[in-house]
Amino acid sequence: MPRLVGINHVALEVDDLEEALAFYGRIFQFELVREPEYPHMAFLQMGDQFLNLTEGRRQSPDRHRHFGLVVDDKQATREALEAAGVEILPGRGLDFLDPSGNRIQIVEYGDIQFSKTPEVMRGMGLELAKSEQARAELRESGLA
Repeated sequence: MPRLVGINHVALEVDDLEEALAFYGRIFQFELVREPEYPHMAFLQMGDQFLNLTEGRRQSPDRHRHFGLVVDDKQATREALEAAGVEILPGRGLDFLDPSGNRIQIVEYGDIQFSKTPEVMRGMGLELAKSEQARAELRESGLA
């Protein structure tokens, strides 16, 4: 039986691609890839992963379904969201809705088990450490 080993990308439907790109660009730094053969798509590169934005919603957004984006600095993300006038949703995390109603949860790299290889970190120009709690979780899972 095949084993899940990670996430290559997340695909999000958006109402307006240019509006979505402007929104995400106000909050995050990323490399943007556009392919001429796919004019209704954009790819926000995150090293060895990417977020695919595709224009054209098929149904109304589900307010509970969400995905987590890993950032290098959660507090800086909060500040960028506030500066952009984005409502931060109530709860213990840092969750918000994009202009198309997609719910995004922000997690900081140092606080979670998810780990980039040293080669990918170097290629992205990052030097990020894990918290003791994250290192303990990695040890308990047999991953460190």
